[in-house]
Amino acid sequence: MPAAAVEVVGLVKRFGDFTAVDGVSFDVAPGELFGFLGPNGAGKTTTISILCTLLRPTAGRASVAGADVVAEPDAVRSRIGLVFQELTLDDLLTGEENLRFHATLYGLSRSELAERMPPLLDMVGLADRSKDRVRVYSGGMKRRLEIARGLLHSPRVLFLDEPTIGLDPQTRSHIWEYVDTLRQRESTTMFLTTHYMDEAERCDRIAIIDQGRIVAIDTPDALKASVGADTVTLATADDATARAQIAEALGVDGELLGDGAGLRLRVPDGEAFVPQVFHHLTVGVTNVNVRRPTLDDVFMQYTGRAIRDAESGLGDRFRMNPMVRSFRR
Repeated sequence: MPAAAVEVVGLVKRFGDFTAVDGVSFDVAPGELFGFLGPNGAGKTTTISILCTLLRPTAGRASVAGADVVAEPDAVRSRIGLVFQELTLDDLLTGEENLRFHATLYGLSRSELAERMPPLLDMVGLADRSKDRVRVYSGGMKRRLEIARGLLHSPRVLFLDEPTIGLDPQTRSHIWEYVDTLRQRESTTMFLTTHYMDEAERCDRIAIIDQGRIVAIDTPDALKASVGADTVTLATADDATARAQIAEALGVDGELLGDGAGLRLRVPDGEAFVPQVFHHLTVGVTNVNVRRPTLDDVFMQYTGRAIRDAESGLGDRFRMNPMVRSFRR
């Protein structure tokens, strides 16, 4: 069995009294697209910064591509690629010049650069714009160039830290088309951090992180199956009567949504449940909807709140972080 591309055991990172990463453990298989799903401030970027040797852990250990992040930082850096949340390209250079500069930093020879650069530029759809200065690129083009740059030196692990943050939905979709192409052509392990559910769905496995701790880890389908229930929403002529009749006949206690918005029920098999509802109800049904579990439901199941609510409640948590306080000075 091949060694893990990323191995993390009991990882902790504290900033003064603030614990950003709290005893995190996981591993990533070679060639896997592994996702870190959680709200902003949950510990995703801190973890990825440790794995990329940008931060030292307070406790625990981690290795990337077979090298320890503390004992062998240079070896780790030579074996990884990183696409940051913030753009780090030089706007005054052309796309090609940005890649040449990166190649120099990583010690690529001219022949290696000549072999690697053209297919990467073609793969991310920038071959015809490589001579243009990056300052005239759109946000999506810059992100695609950063992905090409991250792969230029043939890294064994590519870290994508919120790679589509701030991009419009169409551009996000295009970025993922390129990532999917890269996965087919390259054998690179990919480690993604995101708070977008649709991006997490693309991963082979997902670790859900909240308040610095991993609360669940598995494939997207297995995580959704762990929720164990479909959601059935009914709009009726009399929601209170419908709720009482369903509870008596089928033993399912629904939730009134209020203001005539309908009735919500959680059942193991929504499609089989709906015909039974119609058989027992004496009030008219104006609308019915069956929804399978989603990763939103999974996050709710394991954390007790929606990911949007988790993000909206992070103000105090950020204010506690001494790194944030120092940046504001």
